[in-house]
Amino acid sequence: MATAADVKVEYKTLVKESGLRMLESGLTVATWGNVSYCDRETGLVYITPSGMDYTTITEDDICVYDLEGNHIEGDRRPSIELHLHIGMFNARPEVCACIHTHPIFSTVFSSMGEDIPIDIHDEAAQALGDTVRCCEYQLPGTQALADEAMKTIGDKANACMLRSHGLVCIGADMDAAFKVSTVVEMVAEIYWRIRATGGTYVPIAAENVSAMQEFVKTKYGQY
Repeated sequence: MATAADVKVEYKTLVKESGLRMLESGLTVATWGNVSYCDRETGLVYITPSGMDYTTITEDDICVYDLEGNHIEGDRRPSIELHLHIGMFNARPEVCACIHTHPIFSTVFSSMGEDIPIDIHDEAAQALGDTVRCCEYQLPGTQALADEAMKTIGDKANACMLRSHGLVCIGADMDAAFKVSTVVEMVAEIYWRIRATGGTYVPIAAENVSAMQEFVKTKYGQY
């Protein structure tokens, strides 16, 4: 049986490897972006440290906090977006993973303050929950930014954009959060290319969006 210490190491490893995964997937550059995981059994949040190279981070560098923001473990300073991650976990109890990325095409729309619709593509309708909205600008690392992001993502969407900054994606586990991140960026590029041609997309009907969301919940994948 795994001990409490074993579980901590498991989640620290997950967050460490997810930071590298985020970098290698092109969803961020350099030391930007941040990743966290919430162990719902203990209420502990594991988050990447501030400003460290994802290729050299070790398990000992991962910071541990509780859902009230109290420091539990780790000698490093946490990501400056700690408030944002903890806020997401408190606002959305079904969520265990949160990824803040700096992808190119999504950030094009966040810098224009525009939303990304989900009725543009099947995968967006299935994976993103609701329109990917762009929140009002707030300074990075502030409680004001965390509050604005929580308000913008609401109780249905799996992603929101931070104005002139980047993207926040959530999921029931890390793979789900990465799927959301990838789909948002793919759809943002599709949307950008449509507009670059001077065209407009033909929306998927609302009833079909709802049908696909229900299909994913009840029939897609293995039992």
